[in-house]
Amino acid sequence: MVKFTTTILQFGEQGEKTGWTYIIIPADIAEQLKPGHKKSFRVKGKLDSYAIKSIALLPHGGGSFIMAINETMRKGTRKRKGAMLQVQLQEDKTERKLSKELMECLEDEPQALTFFKTLAPSHQGYFSKWIEDAKTEATKTKRIAQAVNGLSRKFSFGELIRSLKQDQARR
Repeated sequence: MVKFTTTILQFGEQGEKTGWTYIIIPADIAEQLKPGHKKSFRVKGKLDSYAIKSIALLPHGGGSFIMAINETMRKGTRKRKGAMLQVQLQEDKTERKLSKELMECLEDEPQALTFFKTLAPSHQGYFSKWIEDAKTEATKTKRIAQAVNGLSRKFSFGELIRSLKQDQARR
């Protein structure tokens, strides 16, 4: 476990990251977490006394990474931009579980399953989380059907969501 103190920052105009609250994981600390790794990876640990798990570190350049601090994390730490934060991190090697129902339905659609398996694990996770976050069984069933249909058309998660929004706008 690596421990350090840092300041919570916030992006100004930065494309898709505009307004994000985040912390920087310096290159020397990132090297201790996952030596020689330059791509995104997941960590667990604590921000002050607030426990975190399966949080992505995103490459920031020069070997450093950033960790987005979402609203739940800000509320958990009771801190915002400019505050000092005690950070304890280690790599989170926990295997991410995919939606059982999605995987069962994909078994019946080999072309969609084949495409799904070509996606990065994080992108497979986007589909799974979207389905598992449904509040009702009806919504979950609808999302599974939409995901299988999109995957059979070789849509990434972002492409699927955009296509669903376009369909909704046409109605």
